[in-house]
Amino acid sequence: MTSTFGKGCHLHLIDGSAFIFRAYHALPPLTRKSDGLPIGAVSGFCNMLQRYVTDNHGADAPTHLAVIFDKGSHTFRNDLYDLYKANREAMPEDLRPQIPLTRAATEAFNIACKEIEGYEADDIIATLAVQARDAGGRVTIVSSDKDLMQLVGDGVEMLDAMKNRRIDRDGVFEKFGVFPERVVDVQALAGDSVDNVPGAPGIGIKTAALLINEYGDLDTLLERAGEIKQPKRRQTLTEKRDQIELSRKLVQLDRDTPLDFTLDDLELRDPDPDRLMAFLAEMEFRTLTRRIADQLGIDPPVIAEKPAQETAETPPEQPPFDAAAYECVHDADALRGWIDRIRDRGRVAVDTETTGLDEMVAGLVGISLCVDAGSACYIPLTHKAGATDDLFGSDQLAEGQMPLDEALALLKPVLEDDAILKIGQNMKYDAKILARHGIDVAPVDDTMLMSYAMHGGEHGHGMDFLSDTYLDHRPIPIKPLLGSGKSAITFDRVAVDDATRYAAEDADITLRLWETFKPQLHRAGVTTVYETLERPLIPVLAQMEMHGIKVDRDTLSRMSNAFAQKMAGLEADLHDMAGRDFNVQSPAQVGAVLFEDMGLEGGKKTKTGQWSTPANVLEDLATEHEFAARVLDYRQLQKLKSTYTDALQTHINAETGRVHTSYSITGANTGRLASTDPNLQNIPVRTEEGRRIREAFVAEPGNVLLSLDYSQIELRILAHIAGIDALKAAFADGQDIHAMTASEMFDVPLEEMTPEVRRRAKAINFGVIYGISGFGLARNLRIPRAEAQGFIDRYFERFPGIRTYMDDTIAFAKEHGYVQTLFGRRIHTPEINAKGPHAGFARRAAINAPIQGTAADVIRRAMIRMPDAIDGLPARMLLQVHDELLFEVAGDAVDATIAAARRTMEGAADPAVKLDVKLTVDAGKGSNWAEAH
Repeated sequence: MTSTFGKGCHLHLIDGSAFIFRAYHALPPLTRKSDGLPIGAVSGFCNMLQRYVTDNHGADAPTHLAVIFDKGSHTFRNDLYDLYKANREAMPEDLRPQIPLTRAATEAFNIACKEIEGYEADDIIATLAVQARDAGGRVTIVSSDKDLMQLVGDGVEMLDAMKNRRIDRDGVFEKFGVFPERVVDVQALAGDSVDNVPGAPGIGIKTAALLINEYGDLDTLLERAGEIKQPKRRQTLTEKRDQIELSRKLVQLDRDTPLDFTLDDLELRDPDPDRLMAFLAEMEFRTLTRRIADQLGIDPPVIAEKPAQETAETPPEQPPFDAAAYECVHDADALRGWIDRIRDRGRVAVDTETTGLDEMVAGLVGISLCVDAGSACYIPLTHKAGATDDLFGSDQLAEGQMPLDEALALLKPVLEDDAILKIGQNMKYDAKILARHGIDVAPVDDTMLMSYAMHGGEHGHGMDFLSDTYLDHRPIPIKPLLGSGKSAITFDRVAVDDATRYAAEDADITLRLWETFKPQLHRAGVTTVYETLERPLIPVLAQMEMHGIKVDRDTLSRMSNAFAQKMAGLEADLHDMAGRDFNVQSPAQVGAVLFEDMGLEGGKKTKTGQWSTPANVLEDLATEHEFAARVLDYRQLQKLKSTYTDALQTHINAETGRVHTSYSITGANTGRLASTDPNLQNIPVRTEEGRRIREAFVAEPGNVLLSLDYSQIELRILAHIAGIDALKAAFADGQDIHAMTASEMFDVPLEEMTPEVRRRAKAINFGVIYGISGFGLARNLRIPRAEAQGFIDRYFERFPGIRTYMDDTIAFAKEHGYVQTLFGRRIHTPEINAKGPHAGFARRAAINAPIQGTAADVIRRAMIRMPDAIDGLPARMLLQVHDELLFEVAGDAVDATIAAARRTMEGAADPAVKLDVKLTVDAGKGSNWAEAH
C-alpha cells in the first residue's frame, strides 16, 4: 500500500513523559471525589494536550500527531549495561496510578498513542523522525530532552512547549558546543549522571566539545589520544576507551526501531465526542468537560456530585479536645484492644515520655497512642510510687502499670510493621528511645518536618506553637507538672492520672497536626522536599547519633591546660600593652582601657553606664589596633577551653565512652543541620588551636577515621546558579579557584601569586556568597574598610553575573515571600520588605539561602543514600559538619569505603538536578579527626 505521507506533511511527536511530569510537578494535587483516586497529573496532561491541539494553526500545524511513551523500564540498553538508569529515583506513589490514565486520555482525544516493548520513547521518536524526513516531510519533536538533540536538522526541529522556544541546529550548538551530528560523540565523553551513562571521568560537556571540535569526531580522538598534552586527560581517554565506546552505544538513539504501525496511522483525527466526553466525565473533570463540549458544540454530560470519601486529602471534622476522655492502659488486654484498632486503621500517632532530653540516657516512662482525633491513650510503664512533692519519694513502681517488657513485646510487631504508619512530632527522638529497647520504628511521618518543609523561615516548629497556630488549641503545659529550679522532678515522679491527660493529649495533637499538614504538602508544592530530603533523614541521623564518636578525655585535659597557659601569656601581654593590670574577662574593664585610657573611638555603654565590647566592635578596632586583636585572641581561647576542652569531657557517655551529639533537622532555615549537646559543628577550624580540638576525636583500636569533604561546594553552586562562565571553566579545568579569582581581580599572573593575595581572594569568594559588606570583609581581613570595599567593588566588575543573581534573587523574594533551592526547598523571607537594619540582613539571607540551601540539600541526599552505599563494609557514618561527613572504618576497608562514599557524595545531586559544575570530594584518613580532615 502506498503511503500518503510525504512533502507538505508535518509530523509532531510529543514526548509523553515530559508532559506527564510537567503536569504532575506544576499543578496542585487533585483527587477524584468519588473514590479519592489521584488525578492531578491526568488533569494537567489533558489540559496540555487539548491546548496543544487547538492552539496549533497555520504553517506549523501538525498533519500527523502522536504521543510517544516509554513501555516498562527495561530496554536493550540495560542488556548492554546493567547499571543504565540504575540511580533513577522511584516514581512518586501518587503518580504511579495516573500513568495508564494518561494513555487512556491520549486515546480519548483520538490521538495516536505509541510505545514499544524493549525500546525507549526516544528511540521510537528517532525512528519516526528519520522516516518522516526521508519521506520529504517536516518533523517537530515536542520535548526539551537533550538526548533528542542529535536528531535536529534537515527538516527536524524541537519545540520546548513549556517555554514556547524552538530548537534548531544553532540551538543545539548553543547547548553542546557542537552541531547535532556530533552530539553523540560529546555525550559519549561527558556521560550522563541522570541516566548513569559512565562517559570519560573528569570530562564534562565543554571539554568534550573542545576535543571533538579539535579532532573532528570521537573515533579520530580515541585513535589520536596519545597526542593529547594534558597527562590526566590523555590517560583517561586511553584507559577508558571501552567505557567511552559503551557510552556511545547507550546515548545513540536507535533509528531502526521495529514499529508495528506506519506514519499514515498517525494522521491527525478529530476526537470522537462521545468517547472523549465519557472519559472526561469518568475522571470527573467538570471544568474541562464543559470547555471542550463548548468547542465541539455539544452539551456536556452531567457529572453527579458525589460525597467526598474520607481521605488524607480531605481530613474529617475534628472533635473538640477532651482530656478526660483519654484512656489509661493498665493491662495487656486493654493494650491488645488498642493494637487491634491500630491494625484496622493502618496508622497511629506515637509519643514517648521519658526522664530527660538526652535520648542516650533517658529512661522510658510511658507511651501514648492515638488512632483517631480525640481517641488516645497513655501506657504508664515506670512511674515511681509516692507523691510528686515527696522529698523521699519511693523508687518502687507505682501500682496499675504494665510491666515494661510485656508492653514493649506487644507493641514491637505493630511499631515495626511496614503496613502501619507511625506518626510523630520530632520522631527521631522517640525512635532512638525505642531503639534502645530493641524496637526499630518504621515507617514514620513527622509533623515537625512537614511544618518545616512548608514553613521554613516563617516560624518555629515545636508542637505547642503548631497546636496553637494550626489547631487553635493550647496544650496542657509541662511546667506545672515538673516544677522548676531545685524542686523540679522528672516525669516518672508525675502522678499517673496527670501524666495520662498530658501525654495522651500530645499524641492526639500530633495526629490532628498530621491530618492538617499531610494534604497541605501537595498544595504547598513541597511533597518532594518532604519525601526526599526530610523524612528519609530520620533513621539515618538516629543511627549516626547512637553510634557517637570516641573522645579521648586525656587529650582534652592536656589541651585545657595548654589553653590556660596560653591565655595567661596573652593576659600578661595585654597588661603590658595597657600599662596596668585589669580583668581581661571583664568587657567593661576592657572597654575602659580601649575608650578611656587609649582614647579610641567607637565605644558604646550599656544602660548601667558600663563599657560594652562585643565581638563586632573589637573586630572593627582590630583592623587597626593590636590590643583589640589580642583581646579577640584571648576570648577565642577562652571559648575553646570552656565550650570544648572542658565541656566535652562532661558529654562523654559513661556506658559507651563516646560523645553522642544530637542533630536538629529543622535547626536552620536553609536546610543545614544543627548540632547540639554538644555542638560539634562550631568547632573553629580557622585557627591552629581550634583545629587541634579535633585531635581529641579518635578511632577505636583497629579502626581509622575517614573525612570526606565537598570541595568548595557553595562556590560551585554559585557558579551554576549565577551562570559565571569564568568560575565554571576554572572548576572544569581543576584550577585553584582562589588563585584564579585573585589573578582575575588583581591582575596578578598565577605564577606570581602570593599566599596573602590568595587569602584575600578566598575571603572575598566566600564572603560574597554571604552578601558580605565592606565592614564585614574589613573585619575578616583586618584591613581598612575602604580597601575592603574596593575589593568587593572590583569583584562585581570582574564577575557581573553575581550582581545580576543577587538582584534577581532579592526581586524574586520580594515578589513571592520566599527563595528556593535547586531541589525545591522553600526558604521564606518574611522580612525581605522590612525597613531599617533588618532589611540588610534579610537581603543577605535571601541571597545566600539558595546557595547554602542547595549545598545542604546535596549533603542530605548523600547522607540518605549512604547506608546503602556502605552496606556490607565495616564502616559507620558518625558525624556531619556542614560539607563534611566523618566515618569510622576498619583499617582494611579504608579504600573501599572512600570509593563508595565519594561516589555517593559526588553523585548526590543526580538525577534531580544536573549541575554545570562537577562536585568533587576530598578524602582523608587518620587515627583522629585532625589527621583525617
